[in-house]
Amino acid sequence: MKSNLIFLVFLLSSMLNFGQELTDSQRDKLNKIAIQDVPKGGPGIAVGIVQNGKISYTKYAGFANLKDSLDIGEMSRFNIASNGKQFTAFAILTLEENNKLSLEDDIRKYLPNLYKNIKKPIKIKHVLNHSSGIRDVYDLWRLQGYTWWKQEFDNADAMELIAKQEDLNFVPGSKYSYSNSNYILLTQIIEKVTGTSFVAYTDQLFKKLDMPNTSFVNDFQNIKGQIAKPYFNFNTWKTYNWTCNIHGDGNLFSTLEDQLQWEKIVQTKKSKNFSKDIIIKSQELLANTTIKKYGYGVEFGEHKNELYCFHAGSTGAWKAITARFETGNFSIVTMINSGKIDPMMQTLQMADVLLHKIDSKETFPIVPKTIGEKVTNQDVLGIYRTKSGYVMKFEEREGDLYMIRSGRNDMKLLREANNIFHQWNDASFKQEFTKNKDGIMEITTYYPSVKPFTLTRIESDLSTFDFSVLNGSFNNVETGVSFTIKNIEKENYEVTIGKKKMNGLLVCDNEMLVVDYNLSFKKDSAGNINEIQVTSGRIQNVRFIRK
Repeated sequence: MKSNLIFLVFLLSSMLNFGQELTDSQRDKLNKIAIQDVPKGGPGIAVGIVQNGKISYTKYAGFANLKDSLDIGEMSRFNIASNGKQFTAFAILTLEENNKLSLEDDIRKYLPNLYKNIKKPIKIKHVLNHSSGIRDVYDLWRLQGYTWWKQEFDNADAMELIAKQEDLNFVPGSKYSYSNSNYILLTQIIEKVTGTSFVAYTDQLFKKLDMPNTSFVNDFQNIKGQIAKPYFNFNTWKTYNWTCNIHGDGNLFSTLEDQLQWEKIVQTKKSKNFSKDIIIKSQELLANTTIKKYGYGVEFGEHKNELYCFHAGSTGAWKAITARFETGNFSIVTMINSGKIDPMMQTLQMADVLLHKIDSKETFPIVPKTIGEKVTNQDVLGIYRTKSGYVMKFEEREGDLYMIRSGRNDMKLLREANNIFHQWNDASFKQEFTKNKDGIMEITTYYPSVKPFTLTRIESDLSTFDFSVLNGSFNNVETGVSFTIKNIEKENYEVTIGKKKMNGLLVCDNEMLVVDYNLSFKKDSAGNINEIQVTSGRIQNVRFIRK
């Protein structure tokens, strides 16, 4: 009995101490991880850990301003970008709790001029968890030829473009697709409901959260405090002027101290100004939805079999990560102003220290399990694609097999076995050709540090196709953008958007790949091709009509 009591006391003590008191060894490992990519005299990092409601670790390294040799410190403010979405969502929850709105409300109750042709409801909950189908405004600007961060865009500019959209990517509530437009729309709903600006409303929210150095920015010429300026390195460190006023989806400036204050509230579920219920709800998935990946401005995932919720923010050289782990009840916040640091990788490395998984590495098969039937070069030629749209092309040149990938050098492959090849200058990068259950050729790639992935060949016969039928100009009224398509030779085309010319590759009689754009062609009742639907990233099926 006595031994059982001693064991119980030891077990309870271990549970209480897990993730609370860092050992000297853990602290040393965390320090090494924090500064591993911070060069002498360069920009750097602010990182902190909250465990069981208490700050257990902070580290500041590098310069906030290289010109003045100003160190990053407690008062340094970073743009934490999309990591700010959780606070936009929290603002919505405060209005819901006070019966000012319902998450079941259609957004057009507050923004009646949007999507008049869409009959299905587009609910606030759809906007919160990115299941609305609303196109991403940044990808729409890219389609228009704009580099958004070189402009002085604000929320009014975003709303003007969103208001011109007649269609959605998909039926609201049917699937998940991340779109910054969703959180810009939430700012407009908050303004309609409160009768004040989104920035003013959230400033009061941050004040109540005891986060005095946190605020969304709607005037880049008036950003207060000690800003950790962003720096890229192309042989030398260079900064740039921030000229963006779009906010709500990001553009949140904050200090590490303020973000750790929020983590303490999240962990303890205690705030003098907000209920326990709303704090708990802010960290959950939305009710009555099939979306399990995204909640109230936070994502849900798994790292080395450990569940955690997180969000990453990235805009230029500014990047930020917040990761909250159930095991050990700890959170890690990482904020950087350097284009040469990967905060997600470093944050998960730190999590491994706290989870006692520092030596645990994800392992992947690095070679095929068996050797299959022999394939000839002719057997495997063609274009292959993953379900997510990544493409590889294989062609024969003077008897050798070549792999062609966008943005990479064409690579000669050497045969290793019947159906297995490898890159001529890197034998660890292997390609396995097999046929799937439908008899279609597939390729699975293997590399030591990457999980194997499979691409399926696009089956098509263009031997009788009239390549000239696609020539012409096509226009989209929602963006004012025009495409001009010109056949060069067989399946190869020149595609012009504005002044930008790109190479197009016809993969079948109704689909063309143009850099990172996918063009699908629609025939009318007479068999004529008078419409193109363009998909790229977070915009889908944007309709272009032949002029």
